[in-house]
Amino acid sequence: MRVYAIGDLHLDSTKEKPMNIFGDNWINHEQKIIGNWEKTVSNNDLVLIPGDISWAIKLDNAKKDLEVINNLPGKKVLIRGNHDYWWATKNKLNNLKLDSLEFLVNDFYVNNDIIICGVRGWDTYEIDSNIDSKKIYDRELIRFEMSLSKTKKFNHYKIAMLHYPPFNIDKSPNDFVEIMKKYKVDTCIYGHLHGSEGHKLVREGRIDGINFVCVASDYLNFELKEIEII
Repeated sequence: MRVYAIGDLHLDSTKEKPMNIFGDNWINHEQKIIGNWEKTVSNNDLVLIPGDISWAIKLDNAKKDLEVINNLPGKKVLIRGNHDYWWATKNKLNNLKLDSLEFLVNDFYVNNDIIICGVRGWDTYEIDSNIDSKKIYDRELIRFEMSLSKTKKFNHYKIAMLHYPPFNIDKSPNDFVEIMKKYKVDTCIYGHLHGSEGHKLVREGRIDGINFVCVASDYLNFELKEIEII
């Protein structure tokens, strides 16, 4: 089994949300992702998708986009992004009966000797310092620790999925990294950062004993990134 990751698919079955406002590289981005996926992933592989999956507002409308992912090779593990307004309770998501999709909601997923935990995260205070944003940020920290705390009894390789990057505006590690260190996370993947301005904020490599990888789809040129299990 190989582990791949790609975030920010921004699928849109209605074709009402063209992504080329972020650059010409986004033209036909869905076809690029699907083509690269089919060439790269086998049915035995695991694909991690850290949010911003579909532009749909309601779950019924998102189902078409989720079915596209469900029909691609591999087992997929998904978390919510800031644009996934359709995201619902675990029961409602599971009731879609999309068997190759695993939705993480305050819990974790185990495959062989690998544990996947994930949470959306949020902008750091430096980017958005209003009171409501701080409440969301703090709530996401609580959810993240709640999920990781359930993995303490496992001696598995741990991968954390975040939608937002776990770094401050100066690229220093934020509170999410402190939680990852506490629960001995091995690798963290994240997305959210788009275009040349967003990509300037990317930080990768080994930091505080954790391997960080940005997997926003345009950062990867819409190709899936293989996650090395060290």
